[in-house]
Amino acid sequence: MRIVNTVSELRDAVRAWRSTGQSVALVPTMGNLHAGHLALVNEAKKKADRVVVSIFVNPTQFGVGEDFETYPRTEHEDRQQLKALGADLLFQPAVSEVYAADAKTVVSVAGLSEWYCGAFRPGHFDGVATVVCKLFNMVQPGVALFGLKDFQQLTVIRTMVRDLNIPVEIVGVETVREVSGLAMSSRNGYLTAEEKTIAAKLYQSLCDARDAVLAGQQSFQQIECRALLFLRESGFTPDYFSLCRASDLKKAGADDRELVLLAAARLGKTRLIDNVCFSRIPLSPPLSKEEAEGRGI
Repeated sequence: MRIVNTVSELRDAVRAWRSTGQSVALVPTMGNLHAGHLALVNEAKKKADRVVVSIFVNPTQFGVGEDFETYPRTEHEDRQQLKALGADLLFQPAVSEVYAADAKTVVSVAGLSEWYCGAFRPGHFDGVATVVCKLFNMVQPGVALFGLKDFQQLTVIRTMVRDLNIPVEIVGVETVREVSGLAMSSRNGYLTAEEKTIAAKLYQSLCDARDAVLAGQQSFQQIECRALLFLRESGFTPDYFSLCRASDLKKAGADDRELVLLAAARLGKTRLIDNVCFSRIPLSPPLSKEEAEGRGI
């Protein structure tokens, strides 16, 4: 695996691959790799001839008082894992390589970036969209892979790619979970042993709410309120728990079929996010009198 730190080295490597007709996949990460990241790399290997992994702790997606300085950085372990998986290139730039000192351009996906996590982390998704757009320009991959755990982030990126006509296929990869159901996350390392046991209840709340929807309970607001109460009683401080349309993350209505439950909650000093996507099977319309008689009913 080749390791590069500059955009020029990165582009030289990708240009050489393309000159021989090889396709390129990108897996953007902030490092501190876990099984969820490794699943992205494995899927990328199925999608393209060459796999580029970026490790860059992006300062513009951290707000005031957030954990940019203390965000876990495990460069040696990350490199060993990527080598073992067979990644072709690791792009590990400095902040000055990604952002000019007097940078003035920000990519912002209006509306969508201001809901849910965006409401609690102002500017976060502008930072995400900007750095991902820059990485797409640097690597120019045919396909890029992101985890479904950050579902709002994935939706922001898909919208950006559509709106800006960026020729990159965006692939979402299923969330990798611990045995308890807790979604893999770099921030899970902040949890104490006791908190980690409680943390699995976030996924439980999502599954319970999904099952309530599928059982035909019509009041989505009541389902959300029950979930919020369950989380508070379990020791969380919830930011939100929302049933949304999977396509655009607007609040789900009675006729919507492709849905996602989004949740974020704090447990001790750790902020956790998770989601569950599912489909509602349309109810069959009642039989007409003629159809019923034809079936002998």
